[in-house]
Amino acid sequence: MSSKLSLKERDLIHRLNNNDESALASVYKEHWELMYFAVYNLVNNKQISEDIVQDVFVKIWRNRERLDIKVSLKSYLYTSAIYKTYDYFRKNKSAITVDLLENFNERIQTSNPETKLMDKELHEYLETIISELPEKCRIVFNLSRNEDLSHKEIASKLNISPRTVEGHITKALKILRGSLSSISTTSYIIFILYHYHN
Repeated sequence: MSSKLSLKERDLIHRLNNNDESALASVYKEHWELMYFAVYNLVNNKQISEDIVQDVFVKIWRNRERLDIKVSLKSYLYTSAIYKTYDYFRKNKSAITVDLLENFNERIQTSNPETKLMDKELHEYLETIISELPEKCRIVFNLSRNEDLSHKEIASKLNISPRTVEGHITKALKILRGSLSSISTTSYIIFILYHYHN
């Protein structure tokens, strides 16, 4: 996916800045489908997916005069839709089901190539950040994430207290959130949701 704005996109943004409703209609027509399926892959609900995409476009129109997009419209809209989905889950924790979490990887495999590429890039970035965590913090975090051990099991394995385990995981998540605060792709959302859900 190209991250650069094309001349056509620059023109559309300029028209949006100048209150041109037809520019919004053009952007919507071209990009709503990618956004809808990206959101639907996560929430698995048609109405909620439509509402989230609609909310993104409402926000764009409200902020049209000060829109200053530096990346491609496709990247910007995709990320905005995913961020809005994260916001939805944050406000509706009951929507985070075991089913949703367990089927995520399968849904990524059947999603469009752009989503897969974004997912792959994020996984690589995530692994880099995790590898730079303090040693004990990294070990605890990986035991929780990769071996699916409980806090009690990790504490027993490493001969430390469950409270210390919890402290390491909290620290790891804080570092990850800080490092990824500008990234709002599907893996990050599900990754954070998974760890808060358990």
